[in-house]
Amino acid sequence: MPGPVVVLASPRSFCAGVERAVEIVERLLAQRGGPIHVRKQIVHNTHVVADLEARGAVFVDELAEVADGATVVFSAHGVSPAVRAEAERRGMEVVDATCPLVTKVHTEARRFAGRGDTVVLIGHADHEEVEGTLGEAPERTVLVQTLDDVATVEVDDPTRVSYLTQTTLAVDETAEIVAALRGRFPALKGPASADICYATTNRQDAVRAVADEADVVLVVGSENSSNSVRLVELVRRRGKPAHLIDDVTDIRPEWLVGKETVGLTAGASAPTHLLDDVIAALDAREVRVRETTRETVQFTLPLDVRPR
Repeated sequence: MPGPVVVLASPRSFCAGVERAVEIVERLLAQRGGPIHVRKQIVHNTHVVADLEARGAVFVDELAEVADGATVVFSAHGVSPAVRAEAERRGMEVVDATCPLVTKVHTEARRFAGRGDTVVLIGHADHEEVEGTLGEAPERTVLVQTLDDVATVEVDDPTRVSYLTQTTLAVDETAEIVAALRGRFPALKGPASADICYATTNRQDAVRAVADEADVVLVVGSENSSNSVRLVELVRRRGKPAHLIDDVTDIRPEWLVGKETVGLTAGASAPTHLLDDVIAALDAREVRVRETTRETVQFTLPLDVRPR
């Protein structure tokens, strides 16, 4: 019996920020050998982390696990000023793999708080990116996770309120929250350009196109990958079944029973080869690519790891 038609989303998989972060660790390992310490997972993908661990990267939750004076890489999700201060105090050599688009949000947080605004940060409390952004101005920042949270937000001056967002949120849900905030605080200000990053937006647009012609959608990504989870949620809101898989071994046969067309995409931190494995396992009789845009973004590497 022939396999299903696979409709492959494009863009998918690694974004420029992830490529940069992974390359930073790879270059340090090549230049210096292991161990290279990385605070938190460099990106939220179990396969990427396991591969780098096998090559000598050591992932730690906090700097307390790293010796004074050691080299430490900050993950793509960024860190708070308190973490930077600890690294400096302990004489660590920091190689910063923070995504430039996350750095943009940190800069806005400092600017908005510095002008006296209450900063409403839209995001998920347990996400490292949010922890880092909150740390920029904790006394002036409040976290909103859901639409319901908007009703309970308290600010010092309703005429001086700004909002920022985590870079990996669902675009449509975030727009609803911003609209509700504006309903409560008509003078609400925001960033000059959207904080939700281009890669998150592009992958959501692409998976919409795929979902509209697929019977079921598989999203390759790890459970702690915010942008991957948002892709699954988006498809389900469009009335189609969707499943998050770390790799091909997570696929359950019952998901595919009677399904002629399988949509396939990957979050921004999932390597492309994992999708190749899925296509092979499905024994796809045809692979159709649905490209909604073409990404050309590239970020420069820190000076510490650039070729000499």
